[in-house]
Order: sequence, then structure tokens, then C-alpha cells
Amino acid sequence: MMKRKPTSYARFYALLNRVSGDREQIKEALVMRFTQGRTTSLRDMRTSEYEAMCTALEAEIEHPGLSVEEFHRERKRLRSAVLHRMQRLGIDTSDWDVVDTFCLSNRIAGKEFARLSLAELEIMISKLEAMGRKGYSRPRKVMIPLILREGQLPS
Repeated sequence: MMKRKPTSYARFYALLNRVSGDREQIKEALVMRFTQGRTTSLRDMRTSEYEAMCTALEAEIEHPGLSVEEFHRERKRLRSAVLHRMQRLGIDTSDWDVVDTFCLSNRIAGKEFARLSLAELEIMISKLEAMGRKGYSRPRKVMIPLILREGQLPS
């Protein structure tokens, strides 16, 4: 069974605090818009409506003037560019734990890859390019096979 209502509105209020103007009016206008005029109350919103509203608000705050689709397209382009540069440095981008560990370093980004904003992704591209120019490469584990022949003692 799918949840009908969100249980916490912290995400919305965190975003709303970043917007200037009368917050109560903005909240009511947003809720009306995303519920097609059905309600002005957050509690009466469906989960899908709430998620769509928060995503649109994030996109508008992050990059004013971009539509949600343009925001997603730009975010995908920048994430791909960052992952490509990480691969060139020898970081295993097929393992998200490795990617997150690398990004969590304060000298790199200080947060998980999925939490990076568009501006932070752009900054990270230039950092990774500089690391590449300076010759950074991820230390790799070297596997040395141990071959023993019959009657031979290991050294």
C-alpha cells in the first residue's frame, strides 16, 4: 500500500526558508498550484504532489529561471562530467561507496555525491581537472599471484 501523505515537512520548510517574501503566502500559493486548487494545506497533499512541489522548489532555488526538466538535464550532464573525470583519475565509479568516500573528503566536496548542487558539481569539475594536470592517480592495489610448484616451499 502506498503512503498517502508525507510524514515530515522538514524538506519543504528548509527550502521555504531560503525564499524571500511572505512565507505563508508563498506556501499557500505553492500548495494550491501543485494540488490544482484542491487545498492550501500541506497536510492535505498527496505524497506525489508534495515530492513534485519540493523538486520544483529545489530547482528554482538552485538555478532560478530553469524549468524542472532543464534542471534535471543540467544536473545529469554535470554529474556525468564529474564521474568521467573521476574515472580518468583511477576512481572506481561503478562503486557508489568509493565515489561517496572520495567526495566526502573535505578537500574534494565534503558531502556525498548525490547531495552536490549544480554549483558544487561545477567547482568539482575544475578541482578534478587540476588534480589530473598535477598527476594525481588513485593508488591501486597490486595483486601478485602466488604460484607454487609441487615440492616447492613458499619464500
